[in-house]
Amino acid sequence: MTSETGFGFGAITSDALNVSESEKEICRRWYEENILSSSSPAYNFTVGGKDFRTHIDEWEISPADENGAAGARPHGKTSVINLRHKESPLTARVEATIYEDYAACEWTVYIANSGEEKSPVIKNFCGADCTLDTGKSEVYFSKGSEPAADDFELMRSDISFNKLVFNANGGRSESFLPYFNIHGSNFSAAAAVGWTGQWYSSLKSAGNGVRFTAKQEFFKAPLLPGEEIRSPLVTLCFYEGNNPLAGFNQFRKFEKDCVYPESIGVMNGYVIANEFSRKTCDELIEEVNSIDEEIIDGTDYFWMDAGWYEYNEGWYDGVGNWTPDKSRFPEGLKPLSDAMAARGKKFLLWYEPERVRENTVLYNEGIKHEGWIVQIDDNLLWNLGNDDACRFLSEYIAASIKENGVSMYRQDFNFCPLEYWRKADKDFCSGRTGITENRYVTNLYKYLDYLCESIDSLVIDNCASGGKRLDIEMTRRSLPLWRSDYNCGNADGTVKEDVLEATQSMTYGLSCWLVYSGTNRYFHSEYASRSAILTAQSVYQPSPQEYCRYGDISEYMTENYFPLTYGGTGPASILAMQFGSEDEGAALIYKREKVSQSTYQLVLNGLSPDKIYSLTDIDNPDFACEKSGEELMTQGIELTISDTPKAAVIRYSAL
Repeated sequence: MTSETGFGFGAITSDALNVSESEKEICRRWYEENILSSSSPAYNFTVGGKDFRTHIDEWEISPADENGAAGARPHGKTSVINLRHKESPLTARVEATIYEDYAACEWTVYIANSGEEKSPVIKNFCGADCTLDTGKSEVYFSKGSEPAADDFELMRSDISFNKLVFNANGGRSESFLPYFNIHGSNFSAAAAVGWTGQWYSSLKSAGNGVRFTAKQEFFKAPLLPGEEIRSPLVTLCFYEGNNPLAGFNQFRKFEKDCVYPESIGVMNGYVIANEFSRKTCDELIEEVNSIDEEIIDGTDYFWMDAGWYEYNEGWYDGVGNWTPDKSRFPEGLKPLSDAMAARGKKFLLWYEPERVRENTVLYNEGIKHEGWIVQIDDNLLWNLGNDDACRFLSEYIAASIKENGVSMYRQDFNFCPLEYWRKADKDFCSGRTGITENRYVTNLYKYLDYLCESIDSLVIDNCASGGKRLDIEMTRRSLPLWRSDYNCGNADGTVKEDVLEATQSMTYGLSCWLVYSGTNRYFHSEYASRSAILTAQSVYQPSPQEYCRYGDISEYMTENYFPLTYGGTGPASILAMQFGSEDEGAALIYKREKVSQSTYQLVLNGLSPDKIYSLTDIDNPDFACEKSGEELMTQGIELTISDTPKAAVIRYSAL
């Protein structure tokens, strides 16, 4: 794949960021022709060697039913299309939603065996296999999390007749994120693939546009009686114009309003115990009660990471023991969570329920039942693909969360599941390729939904060795408070030398796709604090001087996003980005340690050309500037940044 980084974006006015009637009409027309109609379905699969679309006459397709949907989507109108195969017991349904005010739509395909015998083999099961008549096109996409300093780096590639292929690695998103901004000469679409497993997507030129596919990469199996499988969720957000920033920001707006749970917003955390902590309950309660009021006022939750249960050599060998270590917590964790609640704060607690070690509580239960545990090495997989195992784990973890007084549930997942899924296919599913993964991913969503249904206002923190599970299905249920393990500290408290530059760069790339993300801040310097300004940030033993000074900037980060100056992770480059609405926001300018220049030309974006804006410098009360939006988006202003390194924050406000 030939791709580039380091590109810039042109100016775009605030009006161009609003969804137009023309964009809504493009979405409606595409949705009606490719989802509601059977003339050109946006999805495809093969049954018994026959391609669905080329043998569509072998299927009975019912009209779209707006009353048959299982649950309503915020701001959306959902329809169900039912299909019945005339020559086998297979049935299918398409659950689809259009969000007309956002020029967006989404759909998922389900296939079931409603008969009493095994079905023909299903393969090439694509949630998306469709053409977008975008004209000559390019695509913007991001790296996944390896983890590396350049995690989530934004990239661009032309779309040609040579297929561009994107996929997960080992069942997690390491190489690429499943998000794409397809920018065309006719119209454009931001696309998202919701599959928390081994997803696959491809793009290539076709006719007057782009052929777009999305699927579970490896699936080839008949279905047993009563068995059902599903495709990835596919989302398209349509837009027009010559600037891809419209697509990024329309997608962010759709995501914020229609995808994220209501319980998620800007938040700040205090890390009270990391994975190396051996503090007792009394010691932690004493710390909670002694925290400065300034810090408490800016804190939303206390974070307790791994190691609160019994283990032998390290926190990792006790996973599966989801009861508190009695030597440190003789009365459990409830006294600690009560102390936090007394100060008006939530309790975040780490779990890794899908990984099990031998001689733990879950292991001893799981080995009693065939198919509940899959073992390859020291890490055992709790098989969510088994319905009974999923049900047991759901009830077990929900009970633990309630007993411990947890209101923020942190779910980690620290190994690659693909080979375990393949082994389970052979051991428990008669070698049917992909069945375990399909059941597993489907039940993962059911498991998380069960927790939210069982515990009022539960917030889920999505961690998988950092950000290896960042897809739109997980966004429906969670946010990543820890987006990359590149930011992990060592047992001695040291961190990587370029962790601040990496943090800045990750925000630059990931903000194209996710409104909410977080990391930890290790240092108490101004530069470190401002490098970690995010919609969700956590601090270990913060100082009152630097803790939560930037709450208004974090709120701006939930609005529009504009990459201003690409800096990568290089210490000799400046990186700049802007967040906010048409009327107010802020630019973050990171002058790194080897930058020699003392001036920077700040050119803003996304403003109203005719409005007058006042600019202020967070560090310099004497700095004042009033210019029109047109001037700020073309000429900009020259800033003097004398200190090195320095994180300058410039606010703007319409007069």
